[in-house]
Amino acid sequence: MPRIAEARPPAEPSSPEQHARHLRILRAAAHLGAEKGLERVQMHEVAKAAGVAIGTLYRYFPSKTHLFTAVMAERIDRFGESLPPPEPGTSPEDAVGDVLVTASRQLLRTPALATAMLQSANAANAAAVADAARIDDTFRGIVLRVLGIGDPTVQDVTLVRLLLQCWYGVLQSSLNGRVPAAGTESDIRLACRLLLAPRSNAPRG
Repeated sequence: MPRIAEARPPAEPSSPEQHARHLRILRAAAHLGAEKGLERVQMHEVAKAAGVAIGTLYRYFPSKTHLFTAVMAERIDRFGESLPPPEPGTSPEDAVGDVLVTASRQLLRTPALATAMLQSANAANAAAVADAARIDDTFRGIVLRVLGIGDPTVQDVTLVRLLLQCWYGVLQSSLNGRVPAAGTESDIRLACRLLLAPRSNAPRG
């Protein structure tokens, strides 16, 4: 009987050269995803555009789900690093609304890429695709930071998770043409006010 190869976890870059190669792959995938969408992007095209061997690409990203989930994770990392402080006088839940609206505008500038990233991240199993958990952890950290919660309760974490799931759904509805841009942003702001009202540091009436 032929041996069945064991599934191996994706390789992680360690040297500066590997990190640079990894980033080239992500940038090439983002460019092709914005141009063609998830279904029409071919892995060999990504490898060629990034200037790497196809085996190298598959060593880091065994599937397009791995690849475009990683593209989203890298973009969220950069978004969190460049985030300005909230405007003075803005309530914490409205400040989170501002953050999610800003993130939405950036994503929706390239609808085909946004669809590719969201479909991949939503399909990714956290046990098999580490970047899926990284997306959740990074965005949770961003929201908690904006809320001013340094020691979140279980309820805080749950509320943030529900908010992000709602946000993904609103984005998908916008990409599907079911909700106009203005409606997308008002829905996001309303979700922030409703879902974050019971947080641990909310004012008590």
